[in-house]
Amino acid sequence: MYKHILIPTDGSELSQKAIEHGMALAAALGANVTVLTVTVPFHSMESDPTPVVDIPGAADFVHEILHGHSRRYLEAAKGVATAKGVVCETVQIEHRHPYAAIIETAEGRSCDLIVMASHGRRGMSAIVLGSETVKVLTHSNIPVLVHRS
Repeated sequence: MYKHILIPTDGSELSQKAIEHGMALAAALGANVTVLTVTVPFHSMESDPTPVVDIPGAADFVHEILHGHSRRYLEAAKGVATAKGVVCETVQIEHRHPYAAIIETAEGRSCDLIVMASHGRRGMSAIVLGSETVKVLTHSNIPVLVHRS
């Protein structure tokens, strides 16, 4: 069945539950896992970063905070993999569009399943905020298992 599963995480509680589910599935199938976290480049954040960029060292500080969080998310996922006896690789990518990074990583690493959480936004909130999960579902040719809590 599935031999290589990609599990993207944003560090949220829902993502953590998807990691648990994806690792359990991988353990049952004897599949390998790649856990991915995507950070949006500092310069492409929605708000105007000009006041922060003018402060010496501020951009580096913000960059380190974003990447520091990502490293902790990946370490936590690696711990789950180890506990379940799953071979797991972790990847951290900077990309302006997280959904595209998820799909590109899955394709580039020959993953045959993507397991990800859904934050369950509905109605106007889903339209305005969008959903990385919906974008992956819409654009990916790789099967996607959406974990809902």
